[in-house]
Amino acid sequence: MIFYVFLLDYRFIMARIAYVNGRFLQHSYATVHIDDRGYQFADGVYEVIVMYNGMMIDELIHLDRLDRSLKELQIRKPVSRAALRSIIREIVRLNKIKYGLIYLQVTRGIAKREHQFPNKSQPSIILTAKSITMPSRKTIEDGIKVITIKDIRWKRRDIKSLSLLANIIGKQKAIEKGAFEAWQVDDNGKITEGTSSNAWIVTQNGVLITRTADHDILNGVTRVSILKLADRLGVQYKEQSFSVQEAKAAREAFISSATTFVTPVTQIDDVLIGNGKAGALSLSLRNGYIEYANNEGATC
Repeated sequence: MIFYVFLLDYRFIMARIAYVNGRFLQHSYATVHIDDRGYQFADGVYEVIVMYNGMMIDELIHLDRLDRSLKELQIRKPVSRAALRSIIREIVRLNKIKYGLIYLQVTRGIAKREHQFPNKSQPSIILTAKSITMPSRKTIEDGIKVITIKDIRWKRRDIKSLSLLANIIGKQKAIEKGAFEAWQVDDNGKITEGTSSNAWIVTQNGVLITRTADHDILNGVTRVSILKLADRLGVQYKEQSFSVQEAKAAREAFISSATTFVTPVTQIDDVLIGNGKAGALSLSLRNGYIEYANNEGATC
């Protein structure tokens, strides 16, 4: 019997651990109720925080955006900010994450399946974490391919909601065409953003351009940090829309997100960008962002 108890504890220690509504569980046993509105309606929001070299990048900015998304959807906070930060740290500790992702999801909770908001419901919260392998220098220098697709999403993309069906369809189209990402295009022929990243170009005159953060795009946390970095480096930039044609004629292009940092784009559809290799500004911003992630952007 003593050995059996030890074996269970050992398995818990070695297993991937999730947090669900107050309980830390083995990932394979972590479940939510079938009537949770996140499952029934995608009625919830999420955040992804990156662990880099044992530190969280832009944790507080992610939590600020989580609060904003919850407010926009009129979902109550399931726990206080202090409690949430404690849960995050315990998930990191239990999963022994040095380089990895922390996924945090909040839904309106369990309620009878009706479209209107329930009169009473307790918001549900889950957290998971996993380790990742960082890309090699060659992978970054070779860059990635993106394709362009029609943007078919709803009109509140500034909310980091669970409703990602259009995004996953776009990502699948990219994969089927041998690309890493798909840049979505609005009815005016302007690029909004990627299916899981923000889109950037560098004009032939060296001006960095990314779309204005309004309801048409998600204001990426990494996007905000890159703009601050550009200011620091004295890089001229503009927040404005740009067309597919302008992107294909650009000197450089890249994507940004919490999981990709700054990743150069070297091909859009069938057009090579620049000389088909990562551009100097893209690499400089990536290096600068990694330095930021190791210092002022980091929390433990």
